[in-house]
Amino acid sequence: MKQYIIKGGHPLVGEVEIGGAKNAALAILAAAIMTDETVHIDNIPDVNDINVMLDAIAGIGGHVRRIDRHTVEISGNRINNVSIEYDYIKKIRASYYLLGALLGKYKHAEVALPGGCNIGSRPIDQHLKGFRALGADVDIEHGKIIAEADRLSGKHIYFDGVSVGATINVMMAATMADGITIMENVAKEPHVVDVANFLNRMGANIRGAGTDVIKIRGVQRLHSAEYSVIPDQIEAGTFMFAAAATRGDVTVLNVIPKHLEATIAKLAEIGCEIEEFDDAVRVVSKGGLGSTHVKTLPYPGFPTDMQPQIGVTLALCSGTSTITETIFENRFKYLDELARMGANIKVEGNSAVIEGVKKLSAARVSALDLRAGAALCIAGLATDGFTIVDDIVYIQRGYERFEEKLQSIGGIIEQVETERDIQKFKLKVS
Repeated sequence: MKQYIIKGGHPLVGEVEIGGAKNAALAILAAAIMTDETVHIDNIPDVNDINVMLDAIAGIGGHVRRIDRHTVEISGNRINNVSIEYDYIKKIRASYYLLGALLGKYKHAEVALPGGCNIGSRPIDQHLKGFRALGADVDIEHGKIIAEADRLSGKHIYFDGVSVGATINVMMAATMADGITIMENVAKEPHVVDVANFLNRMGANIRGAGTDVIKIRGVQRLHSAEYSVIPDQIEAGTFMFAAAATRGDVTVLNVIPKHLEATIAKLAEIGCEIEEFDDAVRVVSKGGLGSTHVKTLPYPGFPTDMQPQIGVTLALCSGTSTITETIFENRFKYLDELARMGANIKVEGNSAVIEGVKKLSAARVSALDLRAGAALCIAGLATDGFTIVDDIVYIQRGYERFEEKLQSIGGIIEQVETERDIQKFKLKVS
């Protein structure tokens, strides 16, 4: 079993470059099969989720060529199967984006019901509502979503709740529907905008992405394009909170500061010094950080994917902080692991009350999901002693070269697999 072992107690200092946004890249890769021509995509993060998505595309006959770690060419001209098997879906939930892509292009798609991180209920009812509104017959049989239509027709669709996945999935299907589709109460996240921009680069006619209303005029075909994925705001925020928790000084490079406004605001509230540049943000934490109150909300609110990272930071801030989680009901599971490190936290329903402590103690903890795992690594870096984080496969699903990037800014962390590896690490750094 792969683990991280961390020797904490050292401030993180230096510069770290942020990769492409995983959540944008997954949807863009799915959308790339909607043309028979070759699409060139770069700034793709080299993480497990991306590799699974590329395998899924190749598995249905799509042409996939890896040019380098961060660049790929895709063509849908050889697709011979519209059924995505459970082996792919159980590994990454985002494989369901192939449902909208295949339905839009072929008017038929079969995709296994999704898996992914166990952070709470993530129903797909709004996806299905959107597909049905466009004229598809949608059924769930033998663990698969089966959607098909003779033709798709543009409609006015009002989503009952804001859903990033449904917004992107239905937008893809509507791109090749007849007529005009108007989608209201849609998600406004940066990766929704990125997918819309990518589709437009291929010849789609999508307006309003990033607002409450998206208007799509269907087109008959899409064509080749070159595109670069936006930087990953969650990876950037993770390193920013790592700087805060370890009382460090870190500049994150290759970012869009506008996408980080909610994260920057909370870091400033607790007492960090922030410098913004055109494509970089510097976080300086000199100690004496204070409490704040956090409520997760759809963009531009504070992102749920940053909640564990700020939770760890607040556990080391003076005073009483509260976190209210409005997106995923199981997002607080990491707090039990953090409590094993000495954090003083009480959870009541969808809120957590955190009494800051001066320091945490090293312990063996488990990465229960992607963001929780990254947060526990931050906790390990911020405390004296040796922390071991188990089940790091979750972390590697969404962070490229995580330990290497931390090492580059002074983190003492290493991937290990055996007890002997652990002992060698301890001897090396003692």
